[in-house]
Order: sequence, then structure tokens, then C-alpha cells
Amino acid sequence: MTLLIPASPSLVALETALAQAAGPGGVFAPAALAELDQLEAFPAEACRALDELRLADHYVPARLGGKLIDHLASALMVRAVARRDLTVAIAHAKTFLGAVSVWVAGSESQCGWLAQEVGAGRLVAWGLTERDHGSDLFACELAAASDGATWRLDGEKWLINNATRAELACILARTSPRGGPLGFSLFLVDKRRLEPSTYSCLPKVRTLGIRGADISGIRFTGAAVPAGMLVGDIGRGLYVVLKSLQLTRTVCTVLSLGAADHGLRIALDVTVRHARSTPRILGEAAALRLLAEATAIVALRSVQAFPEEMSVIAAVAKGFVPTVVDLLLARLEPLLGAAAFVVAPSVHGAFEKLERDHRIVALFDGSTAVCEAALIAQFPTLAEGYGTAPTDRLASACCLTTLLPEFDPAALRLSSPGCTLLAALPELIAQLRGLTTSGQLPGRVLALAVTLESASAELHRELGATVPAVRQIPTAHFALARRYELCFAAAACLNLWVHNRHLPGLRSDTAWLEGAMVIALRLLGVRFATQDSQSLDELARRAAAPGGEAAVSLLGASVGSVL
Repeated sequence: MTLLIPASPSLVALETALAQAAGPGGVFAPAALAELDQLEAFPAEACRALDELRLADHYVPARLGGKLIDHLASALMVRAVARRDLTVAIAHAKTFLGAVSVWVAGSESQCGWLAQEVGAGRLVAWGLTERDHGSDLFACELAAASDGATWRLDGEKWLINNATRAELACILARTSPRGGPLGFSLFLVDKRRLEPSTYSCLPKVRTLGIRGADISGIRFTGAAVPAGMLVGDIGRGLYVVLKSLQLTRTVCTVLSLGAADHGLRIALDVTVRHARSTPRILGEAAALRLLAEATAIVALRSVQAFPEEMSVIAAVAKGFVPTVVDLLLARLEPLLGAAAFVVAPSVHGAFEKLERDHRIVALFDGSTAVCEAALIAQFPTLAEGYGTAPTDRLASACCLTTLLPEFDPAALRLSSPGCTLLAALPELIAQLRGLTTSGQLPGRVLALAVTLESASAELHRELGATVPAVRQIPTAHFALARRYELCFAAAACLNLWVHNRHLPGLRSDTAWLEGAMVIALRLLGVRFATQDSQSLDELARRAAAPGGEAAVSLLGASVGSVL
């Protein structure tokens, strides 16, 4: 068993309610959700059920009266919804993404007011992108001009989740005609207080996945926003957005984890439990999910443990987790055969919808390429710090029984001083050698760890030799970023095992660790002997056993109640 931590009471209660709502006639029944998808209709009843379950309380910091104390614990609530239906999870959790800029830089009065609004079930959108500029925020044209008591907004935001349905929106606007790093500001807009003639919601955009979501836009024509709704200082909008993205990109990883849970469950239902076979592909899929989980766990805990490093960690997590889950779903597709492409309110149709829905996660809050570019910009610093950090600094992020410090948004930085997880890898290998000598770690796992350290050391030498690109980033740099993500994911697995090996179920169990390391090193281009694949066969056997989905999950108790 690979269980790391038990599920929280809040998560158990949510899982129980979701299980009941997934029964015949329930708002989370697969047939009902599939029908909404085919009609491209918003899942209003399912979202209303989540409101009644007070899920939005977990989007609000505890200091403001909410339940967001531990970012990992609250994110797991979103994962529970995502493994049922990504459209619903994305539609509901968008409020956290919309509100986070206020939690990061808002005044006490703004934070208190918004916390009450979110607690009352109000939706909050985040208006960053525009029709002609995509993710290039420096090119945004929506402008805000001050007349003293108010700001007048003119322009359009497009491809905004919940732009039409949300009562509130955090809007990035140009406040200096010249733009530039200090040329934009953020405004908390209450649509209910705007003159109807000064704004209009744009039509819903048809999308390949999350068909029922409200992906639309909003146009302002002289909309008056009170001066007190400026979030942070004038001209600091981009600064606040970039810090806020470090949180939202990390939270987006649980959407992918939910998709991985769902996909693995479908594959097991269709193949193993019907055909009574255990193909190795299941083991590979389980190993990929373990890598994604380990990355997300460390990243979410690092929000509080290493906020100063989140510019690197969030970029790694958002670049890696959706990508590896896309790979996981692609690996499962051959097991389903033609059934994977069937559109129907059935287990087969669920996979087709799931795969479509998940593709958009890689685009949220900065695409994979955008996240990797943010990582590439920090290569020189990462190269300098390799091998300089002690492993004991990682206990707060990786030991799941260690209480986290309260989140300090002021500690977020646009450029990280390094990445402790990988900088401490050489010292970790020395620790693993000692555990192998004492019989606590099999020699074959140590050999995998040593291979990882060798690959990581070589990678950091290459990082140090890169020349930062001012304009176009060389393709080779993106390849380095992908290698960095894999090294991070594998190092996360090693550290989670080391720092939690005292927990029940992990004292002697390294099968999950071995399988995850094998798949990570394969993706890094390391070749293995035939016997090294036996760990993947073991993961496949565990997954195929009754309740096995939880047994191949690092957060098994948060998965097992519904799988």
C-alpha cells in the first residue's frame, strides 16, 4: 500500500455527497453530465450542489473566515470534483482563480468584502486575455482612465471563464498609454453596480472540450469603477498577476490529477475487470500518475513552505503535470480501442469527453510553452545553486505530517533564488546510500536514484552553459526545460518516500517509488534492462486488484472512497 496521508473530514464529506449525487437521477450522474456536454449546456445544478456543500469556503483564506489553511488540502477538494467531471470542476474552481489577486495584493477591506461575496456563492472571473493578444499581457488594450473618484474602463476581455455568469471580475487594464512593466493595473469589478449601458457580455465561444463551460468575454464602454476597487498600487497590475499565477498554476495541477484518476478508472472498468488481464500499460499509467501526484503534492505544499521559490516550482508543476496526464490518457487509449472514441453517456463516452476536456488544462493560466519559458529565464540561477542545499530544508514541503507555516503572499517573488528540491539532490543520494546499507532501501532503487542524480548533474551543467534569449527562445532550451521537469518529478518521489517512510504502509514499500523512477528515467532517455520493467508489472497488478486504484496513488485515501 502506498498511502501517505488520510483524507480530511471535509474531503470525506465531499466524496460521500458526490457519490450520492452520482447515482441515477443525480446531478453528478454520468449520463446527466454527458447529456449536458452534448447540449453544450452549463452544469448549473451540479455547481449549485457544490455551493450547497460550501466548496467555495476552501477558496477563501482562513484569516478571512474561509477554510483555506493548507493549499494541498483545499486543492484535493477540487480534485474530488475533477475526477467526476472536469467541466464542473473548472466552472466552479474558477472563482479561486478570479479572487486570488485580491488575496495576494488587495487591501484588508477588499479582502474582507470579497471573502463575504465568495462565501455567499458569488462567482469571480479573471479577465486577463484579449482577442488579438492571447497570453501576451503586455499587449493588452483594455484601458482604464481616472477622473479622481472613479476609473473608466474601455475595451474587451475575451476567452474568459465565467465572464458572463460571474457577478464579479478581476480585470487587468492598461493605465499608462505606453504600457510596459508599470503600465497596467488590476481592478475588482462588480458587474451588479455598473450602468447596464456601459458593459456587455460577449457570446459563449464553442470549444472542443468543456463544452458546457461559460467561455465568453466582456466589453466595457466607459464603465465606472470606484477608485477603491483598484487592487494593489497603480501600475503594479502585471506584478500582482505574475505572483498570483504562481498560485493558480499550482492549483490547476489537481484538475489534471482528477482526470488521471478518472481515466485510470475507466480503463480498469473496461479492460481488467472485464477481460481479467493486467497489461503493462496499466503499470505505466499508474507510474505516470504517481509522478504527477508527487509533483503536485510538493508544489502545493511549497506554496507555504517555499513561497520564494514558487516562480520556478509553479512553472515546473503547470508545465509538467497536465502534459504527463495527457500522455497517461494517450497510453490508456489502446486498451479501450475504438471504444475510446465513442460519444455516448457510458463509460466509453466518458473517456472521449474526459480526453477532450483535459486538453484545455494545459492552456489555463499560462500554456505549457509559457510556463517553460518562465522556467528557462531562471536557468542561470538554478545552475548556480545545484548541490548547495541541505535535505533537512525539504521536510516542511515533503513530510506530510509536518505542519505548514501560514501562507505569506508577500514572500512570493518574480524570480526564485533557486530550487531546493533539486539543489539538495546530491545530499539526498548520500542519505539514500545509508538507508540502503541499513537495509531500508533496496539496492535497485538506490541505483535508479544515482542514475537520476547523474542525469540531473549533467542537466545543470547544460543549464549553466545556456545564454538567456532576449526574444526568440531556442527550441533546445525547451527540451532542457522538459528534462528539468522530469528531474523535479523524480526528485519529488524520492523525497516523499524519504520524509514519509515512517508512516504506516510506507515503511518497507518501495514498489511505487521504483515504478515512478523507472518511468521518469525512461522519459529522460535512460535505457533499462528487461528486469527493470518488473516494477511496472507490479504496479499493474496492484491497480487491477480490488480497490487497486487507491493502492497506486500517493494520496490513496483521497482516491479510494470513490474509485
